[in-house]
Amino acid sequence: MNTSDFFYELPPELIAQTPPAHRGDSRMMTLSRETGQTAHRRFSELPELLRPGDCLVLNDSRVIPARLLGADDAGPPIEVLLLRDEGDCWDCITRPGKRTRPGARLSFGNGELRAEVVRVDETGNRKIRFLYEGVFLEILDRLGQMPLPPYITEKLDDPERYQTVYAVHPGSAAAPTAGLHFTQEMLGRLVSEGVAVARLTLHVGLGTFRPVKVENVEEHHMHTEFYEVPQEAADTINAARAAGGRIIAVGTTVTRTLETVVREDRTIPAASGETGIFLYPGRELRAIDGLITNFHLPESTLIMLVSAFAGYEHTMAAYREAVRERYRFFSFGDCMFIS
Repeated sequence: MNTSDFFYELPPELIAQTPPAHRGDSRMMTLSRETGQTAHRRFSELPELLRPGDCLVLNDSRVIPARLLGADDAGPPIEVLLLRDEGDCWDCITRPGKRTRPGARLSFGNGELRAEVVRVDETGNRKIRFLYEGVFLEILDRLGQMPLPPYITEKLDDPERYQTVYAVHPGSAAAPTAGLHFTQEMLGRLVSEGVAVARLTLHVGLGTFRPVKVENVEEHHMHTEFYEVPQEAADTINAARAAGGRIIAVGTTVTRTLETVVREDRTIPAASGETGIFLYPGRELRAIDGLITNFHLPESTLIMLVSAFAGYEHTMAAYREAVRERYRFFSFGDCMFIS
């Protein structure tokens, strides 16, 4: 398939610039994978669509305040976006890139945090070594800003609204946004009604959101991201499937993790590692039976993943309907429940 097959017209005013006043105050389109039939509901109605014995799988990664504003030795401003901790260095995007060549020295927060550009990789990303005293994440909490997507131009008053209520493990450069709709009350209600909840971790990088620059979809290569499926999560998922329950992924990050590790018999092992899995129509998805996901950018790997699960024609028709019905799109927007 071609990248252009996944284009749809989106009026700019449908891009949600701010989260809803309260978590869960969003619309939810339901989509049948079998028939393509859609319906228009509210996210608060999700408990009516899940059954006792189903298993909801969450990504508990937490977004770090990964946007740093500082300066080089010459003084002009430099912006650094932390993508991934690689042990001795961080993989970063810098602006302007021409001033962050290997050997460049950077300073943030009046010198509280200093850094040196070690090298530039083949993608243009910078490998940066940070120098500091104390705990890096605590310094980042003081100096960093939440790395909102570029299509969000409004200021976010409460940074916690770009975190899920169940976020635990710091490491993401972007939120697993399907989870932003959930409240603790909603999760408690689902558990009380017999829905199992499993938690895994995938630290979201920006590779998922990079534009697809090739025309033939199969030629696109994803950047890798760290994932971990704990034994407890694997046991919960496998028990639910064995008992006839559905496995419902909350978001594309959960989907990519489960499809990375799933066995031939559809069971899930405890595992951790790096995944660069790319799911698009023609790639069979075996790990999940349902998907809760937001509406994604045209021609993105995310809409391709949704099309792989729901079917290309069903997905694109649903997106056109969402535009007609004036749904809110992208990170702070409305969602779909596909089953």
